[in-house]
Amino acid sequence: MRTRILLHIALLAAAVALAVAAQYSIAYPRRGGDLPSRQPAPEFHRIGAWFNSSPLTMDELRGKVVLVDFWTFDCVNCLRHLPHVTQWQEKYGAQGLVVVGVHTPEFAHERSTAKLQEAIRRLRITHAVAQDNDYGTWDAFGNHFWPADYLIDRNGRLVYMHHGEGDYGEVAKRIEALLAEPASMEP
Repeated sequence: MRTRILLHIALLAAAVALAVAAQYSIAYPRRGGDLPSRQPAPEFHRIGAWFNSSPLTMDELRGKVVLVDFWTFDCVNCLRHLPHVTQWQEKYGAQGLVVVGVHTPEFAHERSTAKLQEAIRRLRITHAVAQDNDYGTWDAFGNHFWPADYLIDRNGRLVYMHHGEGDYGEVAKRIEALLAEPASMEP
C-alpha cells in the first residue's frame, strides 16, 4: 500500500513537472526564434532618458528594420554580446537597420544616469540607448532576459526574438532577410 501511494505521488510530481516544462517552453522559446503572430511592436514605455538619439517612437521607425537590444552595463553576457550588436549596426545601418539599446538595470547601481553615460562612453556605444529604469519597455515586450534581442520589420511588427549569447550568424541572417523585404503600405 505504501509503495502504491509513493508511486502515485511520483507520477503526480512527474505530471506537474512536465506541465510546467511545457508551459515554460511555450512562453519562452529555448533561445528564441520567429514570432509567427507578427504583432505590432510595443512602444518604448516610461523611458527616463535617451542617449545618442532624440526620443524614438515605433511610428517614427516605420520603414526601418529595428533591433531592440535589452542590456545592462554590468552584465558580463551583455558585454560579450555588445560587439555583435555594434557590428550589426555598422554593417547594416546604411541599409536601414536601426539599433536601440534598452538599458534595463538588474542591480540598483545600474540605475544611475551618470554611470550609464560613462558606460556608453567607455564602451563606445554610438547607437540609440533608452534608459528603462522603471521596466516599462521591458514589461511591454514581455522580456525576461539579459541580453535579449527583438527584431521589428519595416511595417512595425515584432517578428523575431533571441535571448542570451550566441547564434549571432542566425540573427544576422534574420536581419538580412528583413532588410530584403519591402515595407508594405499597411497602417
